Amino acid sequence: MKRCRPTAARGLRNAPDAISNQSLCLNFQYDWTDAVAEYHLLTIWHIDAPLENVYGAILDSLQWPHWWKGSEKVEQKASGDVDGIDSIRRYSWRGELPYSVVFEVRATHIEALVAIEGSAKGDLEGVGRWQFSRKGRVSSVHYEWHVRSTKRWMNLVAPFVRPVFIRNHEYVMAHGGKGLARLLDSKLLSQENIDLMAKGSRPRALPGPLHERGG
Repeated sequence: MKRCRPTAARGLRNAPDAISNQSLCLNFQYDWTDAVAEYHLLTIWHIDAPLENVYGAILDSLQWPHWWKGSEKVEQKASGDVDGIDSIRRYSWRGELPYSVVFEVRATHIEALVAIEGSAKGDLEGVGRWQFSRKGRVSSVHYEWHVRSTKRWMNLVAPFVRPVFIRNHEYVMAHGGKGLARLLDSKLLSQENIDLMAKGSRPRALPGPLHERGG
């Protein structure tokens, strides 16, 4: 059994108290630099609301903290062009776990009522993609989140608590669907969360930041 390297131990000083540094050392069998946590997650909402209203609420992410539990703060860092491309917003999220995740998202693609896509950089890096459609009165929202954690302590513990991190994401997304329905005075008809890696549906072409790092 290998001991934790000093660099790894230093990286754990910022980890939540709920995670024991000692327990990590007991089973740690590899260098932390190889323990990069990668996630490919999909959430699907079906909402009985006009697509224009659903799309507008998601596009205006500066207002998310007012209706989305878990969204602590959203700040505008750059405005981008007239269509919002290259706009940058900083997000702070907190789910069930005792820590916040902070990252910036630069808008890379916006197609009204169809799709919103951005590249994330910070505690998580990768790509987030919203896709919208409707069938009759029902609006469908597909959200893909293809990211890696850049926090050292999260990468260290990922092999042991990956399901916990995924449930935390699902917790946040569940509140997003419920909050959106309340905001629009409508009904969330269904919600589904999918771990694409567990389903064997890992994207063939990874988003830029992940592909460049050999994901």
